[in-house]
Amino acid sequence: MMNIVVLTGSGISAESGVATFRDKGGIWSKYDITEVATPHAFAHNPALVHEFYNSRRQALPSVHPNAAHIALAELEAGLKDAGWRFTLVTQNVDDLHERGGSRNILHMHGELLKSKCNGCGDVSECRTDLSVELKCEACGRVGGLRPNVVWFGEVPYFLDETAHALNDADLFVSIGTSGSVYPASGFVNQARTLGVETMELNLECSENARIFNKKIYGPATKVVPQWVSNVLNEL
Repeated sequence: MMNIVVLTGSGISAESGVATFRDKGGIWSKYDITEVATPHAFAHNPALVHEFYNSRRQALPSVHPNAAHIALAELEAGLKDAGWRFTLVTQNVDDLHERGGSRNILHMHGELLKSKCNGCGDVSECRTDLSVELKCEACGRVGGLRPNVVWFGEVPYFLDETAHALNDADLFVSIGTSGSVYPASGFVNQARTLGVETMELNLECSENARIFNKKIYGPATKVVPQWVSNVLNEL
């Protein structure tokens, strides 16, 4: 039995043209996170927050899954056929994993293509611009719709599900993450405490690289497909 849990960050989508957050020239070098990515920011200036996320949502159709996304979908299918389990936990709010073919995905930081009502909590598909004039179809409230994205100061989604997956895992792999954002940066510690083997696939060392049992560095489109091929060949 080999159950694998994979965590992905913005590094896996960077080669598709999706802007990263913390790298040099990334999103947080151009925007003040306190103005566009906190509950207070939305309460203070919802129009600006909508403008920021609307532009990111509009850009999604112009980017496409790369070889790393597709390889992870192939790994999921291969493990499923062998009777094993694969859990993909992503910090990314884009839909490239879905378009790449992955199915068992936990979006711990939410999804850009969904909206959430601050009033009733309803989550719905959203592929158009959001604004303060829109009404929640579930409760009728106007002005409460927000991107279904976890902001700074909010609790990420699916932490219990991730913990359960790690508890049953034989291998934890972190791909394209900075290792600086908690609680995702703590998953490797959880895995090590449970006796789970750990691996980092990244363009360069993350901030918590020293904790991983094994590290492989290079572009995600090269190292991820090669690693997946090795795993599938061992099935």
